[in-house]
Amino acid sequence: MRVLTLVALWIACASAQAAEHGVKDISPERLALDGGELAVGLSQDWRQPLPQIQRALIIVHGRLRNAQTYLHSAEQAASQAGQGANTLVIAPQFLNESDVQRNHLERQVLRWKGNDWMAGEASIGPGQVSSYGALDQIIKHLGNRTLFPALKDIVVAGHSGGGQVVQRFALIGHEHPTLQREGISLRFVVANPSSYAYFSPQRPVRFDAASCPGFDNWKYGLQQLPDYARGQSTEQLEQAYVSRTVTYLLGQQDTDPNHPALDKSCEAEAQGAYRLIRGHNYFDYLKQRHPQLSHRLVEVPGVGHNGDGMLTSPEGQKALFAR
Repeated sequence: MRVLTLVALWIACASAQAAEHGVKDISPERLALDGGELAVGLSQDWRQPLPQIQRALIIVHGRLRNAQTYLHSAEQAASQAGQGANTLVIAPQFLNESDVQRNHLERQVLRWKGNDWMAGEASIGPGQVSSYGALDQIIKHLGNRTLFPALKDIVVAGHSGGGQVVQRFALIGHEHPTLQREGISLRFVVANPSSYAYFSPQRPVRFDAASCPGFDNWKYGLQQLPDYARGQSTEQLEQAYVSRTVTYLLGQQDTDPNHPALDKSCEAEAQGAYRLIRGHNYFDYLKQRHPQLSHRLVEVPGVGHNGDGMLTSPEGQKALFAR
């Protein structure tokens, strides 16, 4: 027991140090956005036509910002599913100032404050670009039929902190009429996030709202939405969200209420004690509000809070690559 405790502490310290001092592996490619450039990892060069590509998988890293790790896991999952040749994997990297300084990056590379990128906030330099807006630009690029004449399916997926991004992006993300016009589907895979955005003050766990005044604020609720969501009512957001194709991928062993990377804030604790139950609670909440909900919840046996294990599992492969 003591050994397990020491290991958990070591993981927590390592994660905290990585988050504070910056990541080592910087994605080599760049996507030009308003006022700056987004670091991106790619499985193939997307600046030239890719007539063989039928699916694009946008994989979002967690709070350690280790985009290259997730890129390799997604590539492995595609290969194991027999979809490597016709799948383009894109791994955006939402860097911090510490990452830029530690790796002596060019000043035009976009960076965010802390974990603000998880909630769709704007970058702090060199331009102000919402992390969700950056995902929109990636999707827009993929809609270019000159470059991707055979593209049929775009999947936006994320694990842990990336799962939080994808769930919120699916909720307040902008529409892409070009995809509809070109017959390209857009799907979302949300894997093992610490929390979800609710549509009402209702929560599955009783708590004292007076001692947790921000429980219904974004990113846990729809109060005080980011600028990216401006112009949309909460009713419009909810209807758009439940109409989208969303799969919740939950590790059956992601049940540690004291996991070092688990959100332990009062806002998150009101959603459940650990990630697996928080996912089930949210899915049940949605079904209560929308009995005809088409979203799917899939459990992954034998896997806990492990991004590679989730993506490469048979359940993960099916969620990512089965149209």
